[in-house]
Amino acid sequence: MVSRRGFLKSGGLALMGIGLMGGIPGFLAEAVAREQIIKPYGKRKVMVCIFQRGAMDGLMAVTPFTDTYLQQARPTLFMSAAKSSTPGNPLIDLDGHYGLHPSMKAFEPIFREKRLAIVHGIGSPNNTRSHFDAQDYMESGTPFDKGTNSGWLNRAVGLLGHDTLTPFSAVSLTSAMPRSFYGDNPALAISNLQDFGIQMRGNAVGTDLASRSFEELYGQSSAGLLQNTGRESFEAIKMLQKNDVRNYKPANNVVYPNSALGNALKQIAQLIKMDVGLEVAFTESNGWDTHFNQGTENGIFARNVADLSNSIMAFWNDLDAYQDEVTVMTMTEFGRTVHQNGTGGTDHGRASCNFILGNTVNGGLIHGQVQPMSTDNLEDGRDLPVTTDFRSVFSEVADKQLKVNNDRILFPDWKGEKIGVING
Repeated sequence: MVSRRGFLKSGGLALMGIGLMGGIPGFLAEAVAREQIIKPYGKRKVMVCIFQRGAMDGLMAVTPFTDTYLQQARPTLFMSAAKSSTPGNPLIDLDGHYGLHPSMKAFEPIFREKRLAIVHGIGSPNNTRSHFDAQDYMESGTPFDKGTNSGWLNRAVGLLGHDTLTPFSAVSLTSAMPRSFYGDNPALAISNLQDFGIQMRGNAVGTDLASRSFEELYGQSSAGLLQNTGRESFEAIKMLQKNDVRNYKPANNVVYPNSALGNALKQIAQLIKMDVGLEVAFTESNGWDTHFNQGTENGIFARNVADLSNSIMAFWNDLDAYQDEVTVMTMTEFGRTVHQNGTGGTDHGRASCNFILGNTVNGGLIHGQVQPMSTDNLEDGRDLPVTTDFRSVFSEVADKQLKVNNDRILFPDWKGEKIGVING
């Protein structure tokens, strides 16, 4: 007999958009068709994390525009908040010191409503400038231990305080399982709700189980799974089938950007509103490594931040009555150099900024500390120093949103303090 928890942990049910004809394999479709869904799992608090891979230039996303040192360091990249009759869009003045990139104008109303907070000077205490290492450290939550087997979001799932009754508790809208979800607790990777198959992901029970097909496992233990251990999993899968995800219509006439991030957030909104028990969601935005031709109000960076802010706000407006249940948080592995380089871009740096959106957020504020960017105040004479450890923010959002309240497990070896980015 395979226990329900053992089945979920060992299988890890990764729902992948692998383009199988007919979607769910026939044997599983028949199995769930014979089962009746008793009830939805109901509304749950949800934390949505968006990883901006490639290292976002926080100094261009949210610019301390009164800093003359920054202006001198970026002769062609610096943007002003001053309004003038000359062509061009200035920064959106947030507080007389910081300006939001004009392509992120979708964020301005929610910031004024104090439901969007920005943390500046955030980053990792590990000063690596390797994308791979920095992302690995941030997703594991252990910036000085490369041997950590689990991701911080997987550990958060284990701290939820109740038995995982649905395989949809933790879902990544990506083509592969992210490092953040590695670990013993069940998690899904779903690339497309409209056309998906089921693939096993090996875990703690053993590699021989991972190499066996789901159909073989099902054939040997289906009765026990359905009667005692896997009923909730099959109910959730049937619930996913019963919803017309292909013809989903967002609330409030929302139109999502036709981008990878927009499509992923649209599907996360669907899962939230289907009440399948989602509590931790993850997706990513790529293309933030702006070494060349970064641009100002137009260009690569402007397109990226427009997609980020427009996708998040489409998601937020689509949630409608579910907004009280959801907090959104962005993250990026590090920032960019204070000085622009010779090719109109910026190189790998240290601190960046991130965005937290929700009805319980201490919003309308720029949290964190950014000193005047004279050479003496820069790390190695070139980088914005990290003044807020990312774990200070991640732990606070997870603790307040998910009620996990165990930083020793969530972020081992971290003993810092939270910064007040969430009310209460």
